[in-house]
Amino acid sequence: MLYYLFDFLHRHYNVPGTGVFQYTSFRAAMAVVTSLIIAQLFGKQLIAILRRRQIGETVRDLGLQGQLEKKGTPTMGGLIILLAILVPTLLFAKLDNIYVILMLLSTVWLGLIGFVDDYIKVVKKDKEGLAGRFKMLGQIGLGLTVGWVLFFSHDVTVRQYLLANGQISAVDASRVYQDVKLMITTIPFAKNNELNYGDLFATAGDFFNEYYAFFYIPIVIFIITAVSNGANITDGLDGLAAGTSAIIGTTLGIFAFVSGNAVLADYLDIMFIPNVGELTIFCTAFVGACVGFLWYNSYPAQVFMGDTGSLAIGGIIAVLSLIVRKELLIPVLCGIFLVENLSVILQVSYFKYTKKKYGEGRRLLRMSPLHHHYQKLGYHESKIVSRFWIVGIMLAVLTLVTLKLR
Repeated sequence: MLYYLFDFLHRHYNVPGTGVFQYTSFRAAMAVVTSLIIAQLFGKQLIAILRRRQIGETVRDLGLQGQLEKKGTPTMGGLIILLAILVPTLLFAKLDNIYVILMLLSTVWLGLIGFVDDYIKVVKKDKEGLAGRFKMLGQIGLGLTVGWVLFFSHDVTVRQYLLANGQISAVDASRVYQDVKLMITTIPFAKNNELNYGDLFATAGDFFNEYYAFFYIPIVIFIITAVSNGANITDGLDGLAAGTSAIIGTTLGIFAFVSGNAVLADYLDIMFIPNVGELTIFCTAFVGACVGFLWYNSYPAQVFMGDTGSLAIGGIIAVLSLIVRKELLIPVLCGIFLVENLSVILQVSYFKYTKKKYGEGRRLLRMSPLHHHYQKLGYHESKIVSRFWIVGIMLAVLTLVTLKLR
């Protein structure tokens, strides 16, 4: 909203200083500062309200060190993250941008699902929370919406350059170009690394070649569901999910900035996505929200994000990756989420297999998800979180290296 106000003042009255709002970098910096301030001020107030209303975490004794000390710690702190994302984005971003609209929708959509789940658990005192099928339906609904918009909206385009020999290319120094509707993504570590989803059905007949949305949209649904659940599972130690998400958000913000800047995209030899640079404002607000939340969530936590925060941040990361055409990098960039997810799947699958074969269930890990396995091995919670952050940074650097290493 402030963007439009200052743009009006600049164009019609030429008020000194108002032109600075035309710069994405300035608005991104303002967004992260505002996000941190909101997280600090609102966080303190929310924690006080949650304590007065005795909205605290119920802890099931799993024999983990320091676990019972967390009983009664306020939860639903994800509201801090949501507010610290939404307010700066509404203030500083261009709200007619299709990508910003998608991100705002995704944040509110999954935030509401998580809030309902937390409300049922801590207010209605139902330990089961929102039924899993309803969570899944919500994630599928968001996936359908995001996939449909990305596939069919004419505002979602990539720039194709016209070469002298009549061919087209996603990257070239030529100034002759056209913005076209193509569902292409980036293949990491590969030269000429654009994959067109439509090419997968090029030999399957005209019907499949024209309506490959039936293939693309299920991929979107799977990615959103997997990443949001991965973030939810990772939220088991103080600061783990928030810190990891801040690292991932920073990386995606860099991708959004360079992919939305024609000069940088040409220099890095990557596809230019018109209007996607505006997501830099959303990304900086997201990172600021996660870091600001860490002020209260770092060990020992004063508040937990709950499903309100974890489902939302997982969905945000998934949709951001899809928009900047880096979804194939998710296994690397979101490696922490992936391993946490796999640890649960493998633990449950192996237990069921051995119970059926030997009559009693056996475990691969001492406890799943993986972070609880390390707790059982005697590692302190803060050490586990710090090392997971370090691994997350290494994965983020490896992801960024794909910009040039092919």
